[in-house]
Amino acid sequence: MAQEDTRKIGILLFPDVEELDAIGPWEVLSYWTRNFAEDGWQVFCFSADGNPVTCAKGLTVQAHHAMADLPALDVLLHPGGQGTRPQLVDDRHLEWVRAQRRSVPLMTSVCTGSLVYAAAGLLAGRPATTHWASLDRLAELDPTVDVRPDERFVDDGDLITSAGVSAGIDMALHLVARLASPERARQVRRGIQYDPRPPV
Repeated sequence: MAQEDTRKIGILLFPDVEELDAIGPWEVLSYWTRNFAEDGWQVFCFSADGNPVTCAKGLTVQAHHAMADLPALDVLLHPGGQGTRPQLVDDRHLEWVRAQRRSVPLMTSVCTGSLVYAAAGLLAGRPATTHWASLDRLAELDPTVDVRPDERFVDDGDLITSAGVSAGIDMALHLVARLASPERARQVRRGIQYDPRPPV
């Protein structure tokens, strides 16, 4: 399948992004798109300027694209982390998010990425979740949000939010099930050997 025919998932990177918020979904989605190219999807990461980003715990990650040369997206994934705090009052970033809402069919977030969506007005009157420690902040940003504290992820059609950090893996597997099939998602889950049995 020609690259221009593939549908595209973009994962946003920014300074102080929580590592697993971005890398967990990347593991799921890249395993899927690389091993099942016939499904017609590709995933990449991008940052504001296309340069490497230093994450919350010191990992440095190279972006594939800058926002300026970003291909048209079918799915946007906005991670969370401490780096979302300045975004909540960054009019430029919030307007960029609103512009994506107007053109991207499916918007998704991990952890406090949903706070950015709320600050941009995307979650008004909609169900959503975030990291357990930020549930109150989500409600403060937009009191009309139907906050779902007990959900790993919330699929509201054209917008999916997930809880904190590792919950992004579950949300990404749900994406595979939704965009391809539940059987494909099971194959991906098996491929990355994701079968949580916490030892504590």
